[in-house]
Amino acid sequence: MTQHTHAPIHIIGGGLAGSEAAWQIASAGVPVVIHEMRPVRKTDAHQTEALAELVCSNSFRSDDAEQNAVGLLHAELRRAGSLIMKAADAHQVPAGSALAVDRHGFSGAVTEALEAHPLISIVREEIAGLPPEDWDSVIVATGPLTSPALSQAVLEATDEDALAFFDAIAPIVHFGSIDMDTAWFQSRYDKVGPGGTGKDYINCPMDKEQYQAFIQALIDGEKTDFKEWESTPYFDGCLPIEVMAERGAETLRHGPMKPMGLTNAHNPAVKAYAVVQLRQDNALGTLYNMVGFQTKLKYGAQAEIFRMIPGLENAQFARLGGLHRNTFLNSPKLLDESLRLKALPRLRFAGQITGCEGYVESSAIGCLAGRFAAAERLGNPIAPPPGTTAMGALLGHITVGHLPDEEPGKRSFQPMNVNFGLFPPAEFNKTGEDGKRLKGPDKNKAKRRALTSRALNDFDAWLAGSERQAAE
Repeated sequence: MTQHTHAPIHIIGGGLAGSEAAWQIASAGVPVVIHEMRPVRKTDAHQTEALAELVCSNSFRSDDAEQNAVGLLHAELRRAGSLIMKAADAHQVPAGSALAVDRHGFSGAVTEALEAHPLISIVREEIAGLPPEDWDSVIVATGPLTSPALSQAVLEATDEDALAFFDAIAPIVHFGSIDMDTAWFQSRYDKVGPGGTGKDYINCPMDKEQYQAFIQALIDGEKTDFKEWESTPYFDGCLPIEVMAERGAETLRHGPMKPMGLTNAHNPAVKAYAVVQLRQDNALGTLYNMVGFQTKLKYGAQAEIFRMIPGLENAQFARLGGLHRNTFLNSPKLLDESLRLKALPRLRFAGQITGCEGYVESSAIGCLAGRFAAAERLGNPIAPPPGTTAMGALLGHITVGHLPDEEPGKRSFQPMNVNFGLFPPAEFNKTGEDGKRLKGPDKNKAKRRALTSRALNDFDAWLAGSERQAAE
């Protein structure tokens, strides 16, 4: 069978994820059609008609594949023959250890490569509603600006009440950076919930003076202003913490920072004036989110103010909080491990709409969606990459890695950047060349080096296995 006998795979959306998916599909010898609505229908975010336009920063963040999770994702994408990374490398601009690009040169290179590929067609049109039924393999990579008609069609196909418009997200902290000599594990009133032990939260105590200083810092902290297209109304269930602070000094003590039902395990005789709680955020227990701490404080202010909390003085954040309009699926419930919509398997989803954050993450999920779709079209479906790899860890967060909802109808899944908290722990040498036990930064470097070395070995093995399978 020649490559020309295959029916095309359709991709809705020509952003980073859609462009990368198209490249991976065509590179496997399968024809693909990209449906991009610009310039037929413009958006408030985009400025050009180019594919893979960067609408925000021009940075792909750290390029350190040994000590940084996003740098590791760069390395895996390069190994997978990523068009996005090839264009980024070709149009790099000085940015220290980060990979930043000339945004117009970058998107121009991606557009030119896709237009020149003999198996790729680009159609400038909007796909409203579900794609035609004779499109038996479709990747939806529409990002945060999915059309209302398509959103509604997905809702009807999945019986979901809503695609999530998240207006607020709380910071997430690496467990290993929390001072457990100050904080302690306890559920409020020692209540044992479904699957719980009565010690399901990390609690950080404050006395009255610490609390009052913290409230003032929240009020004084520099806030982010949002463009009109990003604005969204506040919901009482997810008010930014600084908005609550502005409503009165005691508001937080009777909200997310209430001390009732908690006893300091380190000093039972002294009752805390206020308590900040953190809840486990992933199945590995390596990440904890700050309960009720959704915020629109600027990132620098967040790190400074939240480190005022006892027990979080040295906190390392996997994700800082934010407030902006976005659309994403409840992916762990709706998508299978190859990113297909369970209710309608001819549809795959890729990029930001699946619940990943960032240029590189969107590209990585586009890469996987393209590989999954091409392999399926060729009759040789492939397994997902192992969870020890950056791509596998990110895919796991999207499809299976979150904790179940604590209450029916209350969702725990939130978008995230790739970070080492998503990886299972790796064994590493805890002693240095001098024979002494590693501590502090040296220990952390050794731990990260073990994670990245294992990841690249496992990713290479997955790639080799996938290519062998495709050749059979």
